This record gives sequence, structure tokens and C-alpha cells, in this order.
Amino acid sequence: MNKVLSKHILDSVYLKYNVPGLIHPDPLEFLLNYPNTEEREIVGIIASSFAYGKVNLILKIVTHILDKMKSSPLSYIKNHTVKCMRKDFKNFKYRFTTEDDLIDLLIALKNSLNDFKSLEDLFLSGYSHADENIVNSSIAFVSSLHKYSPSKKINLLPNPILGSACKRLNLYFRWMIRKDNVDPGGWNSISPEKLIIPLDTHMFYFGSTYGFTKRKSADLKTAIEITRGFKKICPEDPVKYDFSLTRFGIHPDMKWDDFEKI
Repeated sequence: MNKVLSKHILDSVYLKYNVPGLIHPDPLEFLLNYPNTEEREIVGIIASSFAYGKVNLILKIVTHILDKMKSSPLSYIKNHTVKCMRKDFKNFKYRFTTEDDLIDLLIALKNSLNDFKSLEDLFLSGYSHADENIVNSSIAFVSSLHKYSPSKKINLLPNPILGSACKRLNLYFRWMIRKDNVDPGGWNSISPEKLIIPLDTHMFYFGSTYGFTKRKSADLKTAIEITRGFKKICPEDPVKYDFSLTRFGIHPDMKWDDFEKI
């Protein structure tokens, strides 16, 4: 039987655990070093794209990439040629991500910024206020970036049209669209009410345990269903509780057993 969960409990968890002191270890921490939104959106898409695997390795590889870009990832993207990028990232490898995969992403960002002022403007070109959520605009955003890449396909950016939960992509949108003590925000033209939960194993466990979904696959349909469950509790910001809830199981000092005792 699913356990009963009240808004009061969720708000209590949010107030206690949605705090900067619990960000590390999380790739979100890279964004906090960039107060400029145009810089942050570049850092964010890189950090979220590599947010798979062990967190210590994620932090290590993202640090390596950003160190190559010096103080301004935006300037690096805009001003470096493909040849220079290939020199900087020669023999790059992270799990199943190769040098070509990284270059595809970087060049797609470079080419898109020749046509759009920012990644937010690119996103807004496919965004509709009438949509229930950002699924359609996410598809348009990723499809455009794929077209801007040398190979016309970016392995680091899966397209939601294929039905996967696209956890890393929705994590990126959470970082850029929400603004509170943890999420830095910066994209001010999109309402947080449109966001979709970044569905990972921790949030899938939570959603299944507390009756937000009965689905067995952690795919996009499940992410939308869990998001709708949160919308009943917080219509204006259904992803509000994502960071605080996923600390249980992610943060080394917090386990799901601790949540059960709240």
C-alpha cells in the first residue's frame, strides 16, 4: 500500500534540506560560480550532459572541461575554432562519451549562438505558453541543437521525442528556470509550472512509493505522471521538491530510511 504524504511534510523537507550546504556533491555547484546567465547556461548544459555515473567522476570530468575554457566558457565557445577545440580535448574520454561527442555538443552551441543571442532565446523559439509542460519546447530545443552539430546528432543530448525520461535535460531546465536557495535560475521568460521532474532512480522510487505513479518504467510518461502528482500539491512549481527529496540517496549522509522517519 502506498504511504500517505502531506504537503506539510514536503514543505518541511523543502525548508530543511533545500539549502546550499547540501549541494555538494552535485554538478549544480558549477553553475553557482557564474553570476552571468549567458555563462551559466553554457556551464549548465555541459554539467548536466555529463551528469551520469558516479558523482565524484562527474565533478572531475566537468572540472576538466571547464578548466580548458578558463574564466569564460561563453567566450571559449564563441571564439575557438573546431581545430582549437579538438586540440584542447584530444583523446577526451568519459565512460562511453568520446572526444567526438563532446565536440559535437560544443560546436552545436557555437553555431546556435551565431543565430540566437542565448540558449534561452533558442529555447523560446520553440516555446508555447499554451502547452501543459515543456515537452514540445524541449523537443524543439534539442532538435535544433542536433541540426547545429557537425554530425547532426548529439549523443550527449537525447531527444524527448524518443520517449526517454531525459533526466539530465530536465535537470538543466530546472537549474535555469527555477530560482531559490539552491537553483540559480536565469531564464525568466518560462514559468516553473511548466517544468518536468528530472526522473532518476531516487525520484522513481519516491514516486512509486508514495502513489505518484504505478508505471514500471522510468520513462518520459512516468516523469510526466509524477510531475502531475506534484502539481496537485504545488501547481505553480511542481519541481520544487526535487532537490530536497533526492538528497536522500544522493547525499552521502542522507538515506531514504531517514526520510521514512520524518
